[in-house]
Amino acid sequence: MSYLRNDPTRFTDELTAGFVRANGDLVRRVEGGVARRTRTPETQVAVVIGGGSGHYPAFAGLVGPGLAHGAAMGNVFASPSAHQVYSVAKAVATPAGVLLSYGNYAGDVLNFDQAQERLNAEGIPCRTVRVTDDVFSAGEDEREKRRGIAGDLVVFRVAAWAAEQGRSLEEVEALAARANDRTVSLGVAFSGCTLPGAEEPLFTVPAGRMAVGMGIHGEPGIDEVDLPTAEELAHLFVDRLLAERPDGADRVAVILNGLGSVKTEELFVAYTTIADLLEGAGLTIVEPEVGEYATSFEMAGASLTLTWLDEELEQAWRSPAYTPAYRKGAGGLDLAAGEQVDEEAAAEEAAAEEIPPASDDSRRAVGRVVRAITAIRETIDREADALGRLDAVAGDGDHGIGMQRGATAADAAARDAADRGAGAGTTLALAGDAWADKAGGTSGALWGAALRALGTSLGDDAAPSAERVAEAVAAARDAVTRFGKAEVGDKTLVDALVPFTDSLAAHVGNGEALAVAWRAAAADATAAAEATADLLPRLGRARPHVEKSRGTPDPGAVSLAQTLTAVTAVLAEGGDE
Repeated sequence: MSYLRNDPTRFTDELTAGFVRANGDLVRRVEGGVARRTRTPETQVAVVIGGGSGHYPAFAGLVGPGLAHGAAMGNVFASPSAHQVYSVAKAVATPAGVLLSYGNYAGDVLNFDQAQERLNAEGIPCRTVRVTDDVFSAGEDEREKRRGIAGDLVVFRVAAWAAEQGRSLEEVEALAARANDRTVSLGVAFSGCTLPGAEEPLFTVPAGRMAVGMGIHGEPGIDEVDLPTAEELAHLFVDRLLAERPDGADRVAVILNGLGSVKTEELFVAYTTIADLLEGAGLTIVEPEVGEYATSFEMAGASLTLTWLDEELEQAWRSPAYTPAYRKGAGGLDLAAGEQVDEEAAAEEAAAEEIPPASDDSRRAVGRVVRAITAIRETIDREADALGRLDAVAGDGDHGIGMQRGATAADAAARDAADRGAGAGTTLALAGDAWADKAGGTSGALWGAALRALGTSLGDDAAPSAERVAEAVAAARDAVTRFGKAEVGDKTLVDALVPFTDSLAAHVGNGEALAVAWRAAAADATAAAEATADLLPRLGRARPHVEKSRGTPDPGAVSLAQTLTAVTAVLAEGGDE
């Protein structure tokens, strides 16, 4: 559990503030995360990394000379929003372009991809390398589905080295991708971890047992075995990873990583056997790292990462770096080099978004829009713990907390928009942006995209009629399926959203009033959400735990149905104010 905290909902904001205060000689705070204190040289590709908080030193601790130029910081165990990634990238971008790199999780993919699209559309060249080193999360024939764990460090190091060599964006991308292809990891856990403010761990491991193949977001292991000795664990690690040794590989970078509660002294006990086994297999170990590099709060666990080196990758692995949490051969770096950023001028660029004009009819409807979002927030507040327990069956247990953060931010943003004279469409769009920024993760991104699409379709020029609302809901559905790539049957919120959209359109088409049509459609969404208990997940963090998910409805579908039902009462009210 976390012992030092104030309001759990402000945990990430407060840790970021403290991190920057403690490391102000190296980093500065930017919207969405942190960046190097100095500007990126004009001819150098900027390497932007990121992911959820709760993994220190990943990701903010790896920003500095010889490593990343910026890090987007999501909430605990939740990906940063697309806007956060975009903002960090803009703060460090140069004409040479931006390389985005992060662990391969659905929420990160969704948000980083949206940020990449926006950067490219603005004329800033942008490429991506996803880290896929976790051998237990998918087979060799499905490497693109593997998760990213402690192998992140290798890929980030290689990308940053190539960037600081002045290589082109295409060359930086290619070398980072090669590092990823030649990196494998395996993790184990002896206990689960607990989110700040939560009373229970995200998962537990029975006494005398060890979970094998868990992720770094509190996901339970894919397998479970008897608790081994340090020597036995070393054999498990090395035997499994050597199975993917490429032909001709004879030099290897090694990271033995502690996940939070297993301390470095314990790792050294295991490392002796690991080194013996690797050298016994004819491998030369190059500058091994033993310590904490990608953690999961107080999870008791460890992971082993191997990178099969070639001449170029070895040069990158040996190169100097100087960051708040990772320092290597710093004598080879000019730490004073680079133009200092004018932080006051940079802050002025982040001015509040201007509210566009709206018709009187649209502004009159805003009161009901705000009450609907408040009803959603109240419902999520009430159901957050239950949603978290539902998510913990096969996921990482943070769905309720993430939804709570998103709904709270959306409620505040909607009220602010209304006070500033926004129309219904703009109010919904700004609420969606706030939801995505604060919730993070896959569901945060999808809810943000849905609310923004809903608002954009409704617009600010007229009162939202039943027909226009049905069309706007269809636009929201299209946004969710386009960005999330999910289909009905994948066991996601789409399994409730599509039936709701179809039902609403049908009832409105029959001439029913919006409140009546919405109530019927919400009932259909609820039934569809309950029916997801019979499905097996094909996307997201629950995918590696398909059998554990059987018999349990999808938390995203359930929370969507709950919120749609909550809006029913608001629509049944008289008047628009």
